[in-house]
Amino acid sequence: MTDLLALIVAKYNYWLYVILMMIGLYAMIAKTNLIKKLVGMNIFQTAIILFYVSIGYKTNATIPIIKNAHDAHGAVIHAADYINPLPHVLMLTAIVVSVATFGVAMALAVRIYQRYQTLEEDELRMRLSEE
Repeated sequence: MTDLLALIVAKYNYWLYVILMMIGLYAMIAKTNLIKKLVGMNIFQTAIILFYVSIGYKTNATIPIIKNAHDAHGAVIHAADYINPLPHVLMLTAIVVSVATFGVAMALAVRIYQRYQTLEEDELRMRLSEE
């Protein structure tokens, strides 16, 4: 039991990301307001980005650009002691895509509100079925 508790405490950041993902997923599924769904989508995307960035982190590691790097004691740093930059680079792209997605979704929400005077799903379904 103490091993399980130690594992949970050691990986607290992953549990935080899972909780954020579940909050975002709940907002996207359970809420009927389109803006609340968009906020849930952003929370979900942010949790995934944080998760991937944390995967690329290593304690006492250095960036892989430095050739023949040495640690504080003069020992040569091996490839296992480098931080993996790939998750960070991919998440920069994901941040750009999420901002663009949010911008387009907000623009659509504004147009929907201008036309139907509501952002509630049930009212929109009712008005669309009348047309």
